[in-house]
This record gives sequence, C-alpha cells and structure tokens, in this order.
Amino acid sequence: MSTYMANAATATHQWFVIDATDLVVGRLAVTISNLLRGKHKPTFTPHCDTGDFVIIVNAEKVKFTGDKWNKKEYQTYSHYAGGQKIIPAKEMLAKRPEEIIRLAVKRMINKGPLGYKQITKLKIYAGPSHEHQAQQPIEYKLEA
Repeated sequence: MSTYMANAATATHQWFVIDATDLVVGRLAVTISNLLRGKHKPTFTPHCDTGDFVIIVNAEKVKFTGDKWNKKEYQTYSHYAGGQKIIPAKEMLAKRPEEIIRLAVKRMINKGPLGYKQITKLKIYAGPSHEHQAQQPIEYKLEA
C-alpha cells in the first residue's frame, strides 16, 4: 500500500463565494486560508497547490472584536527615510476595505513560492457583486 500524494495534474480546484457581512476578520481569515491551501480536502498535500479559489463579497461590512477599530494600525515601510506609513483600521476600512481581509489572510499563508501562488486565488470585492459568475462559484456559509 502506498501513500497518495496529490500533484498539479491531479488537483481539482473549485470556486467558493463567501459573504463577509458581519463576520469577524480573524475567524474569516482562518477559514479563507484553509480553503486556499486545501486543508479542508482529504487530498491535502503540503508541498502542492490543492486549494480552491475564494471570492469574498461585502468586504466593507466586516467586524473586529473589542476596540480594534480604534486601536489597530496597519504599517507599511518603503525602506526610504521617512517612508513609514501607519494607517488606523477605521481609515483603512474607508479607503480600501479589501485590504483588511487580504492582509489578514496573507499573514496566515506560508511564505514562499507556493504561498505566493495560493494568495493569488483570493478575489475580494467591497460590494455585493463580483465578476466570476462564469466559474459557477458555490456559496460557502459561515456563522457570524
């Protein structure tokens, strides 16, 4: 008896759509990262991309627990003098709500070529509509 190992030729990819309305960012990000990596499948193989595509709609309606809207900050640095930018979570929600979910998921995915490939399968939209109807995505339910 031999152990089954998935590879790029045998992996099948589905499309899931998740409505982020009133969902907590951290718990949503865990579910998304597991779907992107393929950990929900019995054919999960750590060194192969067996994950699925994930579409997030209503990203502007996510929630944080506690007082994170006022205390949480997102930091970027350009590696130039004076190139540090600190953006509060409330301001990030107003300007780029998709980025809140993308950064949370990106930090949960492995670093390296495989992780960078898996994060490209995440599609995030601030509003209720998306442009992936041709892929016939399946609705993935999460409790708020």
